[in-house]
Amino acid sequence: MSTIEERRLGARPVEPAGPLSELVAAMLSGSAAEPGRLRAAEPVAELSAAVAEPLADRDLQLALYLCYELHYRGFPGIDPEWEWNPDLIAARAALEARFGEALDMAVPDEGTVDPTEVGDLLFRLEAADQGPSLSRYVEASADLDQFREFVVHRSLYQLKEADPHSWAIPRLSGAPKTALLEVQHDEYGGGRAERMHSTLFAKTMRALGLEDAENAYLDRIPGPTLATVNLLSYFGLRRRWRGAIVGHLAMFEMTSARPNRRYGNGLRRLGFDPEATDFYDEHVEADAVHENIAAWDLAGGLAAVEPEVAADILFGARALLQVEALWAGHLMDTWERGETSLLAPVAPVAA
Repeated sequence: MSTIEERRLGARPVEPAGPLSELVAAMLSGSAAEPGRLRAAEPVAELSAAVAEPLADRDLQLALYLCYELHYRGFPGIDPEWEWNPDLIAARAALEARFGEALDMAVPDEGTVDPTEVGDLLFRLEAADQGPSLSRYVEASADLDQFREFVVHRSLYQLKEADPHSWAIPRLSGAPKTALLEVQHDEYGGGRAERMHSTLFAKTMRALGLEDAENAYLDRIPGPTLATVNLLSYFGLRRRWRGAIVGHLAMFEMTSARPNRRYGNGLRRLGFDPEATDFYDEHVEADAVHENIAAWDLAGGLAAVEPEVAADILFGARALLQVEALWAGHLMDTWERGETSLLAPVAPVAA
């Protein structure tokens, strides 16, 4: 039986990448109510501790992604009771502990943050970012196969935009909550389902001859890409990290408009029409407005009313830049070698 057939039947959400994702996939392949199905927390903790590069390791990141996806729309055929199954949550906590350690190593503590300077610090952080310019390459040089790969990488997040950031809504109050809702209202199409950003991205995928179903390409996604999405869920699912998810969103909006203009230009260079570029063109306009709202009203506003999370806001922003740099570096390195950036190349589906 093929991996795709297994996924559709619900036997497993995806082909495992190693012992960690094998343990999680084995749990999900059965009923959450079955007693003693598999108590995986202890072996997961032991296996996770042995992972040398957690932010790039596909096995660890896939295992974590499988756990997190149950809190969104899940996988076809998977028992929904797994979402809050104590054994799976314990296994997830062990994975998260290793992920958190890796983030702390990659994004070291910079000490006390003055809450009144959070907005300024975010703009300084953006200006100082030296990550690889993937957007410039896509604009000027990427061929059609590489652009398809780029879109496949982004599909794990963009097809659920902006759900992970919305976890922060019930955790904020007052002016910061209003600022967050202003940004999210646009992300969800301003009340028009056909203008939801996830819907626009699906349209771009179809224009490129790609499947637009959520997780359709999960079997081909490498660890660094999974880490960019897992970071969102790691922050978003915890009230303790409400500052970090706000900082992530602020930096996400601040670093979006110019790259999306370049991505749209890249598609136009390849001969695609406004229907295909609509997603990127929409973000050029929307995110140019959002960056100030997110930096000053949302992030700065939250630091003003909850100064104890000011450092977390900066941590979330810096963590975003770090994992995005690792991801962009992976794409650029593989393309420079003339290789696919995915685990296997993608081909356009038949119309």
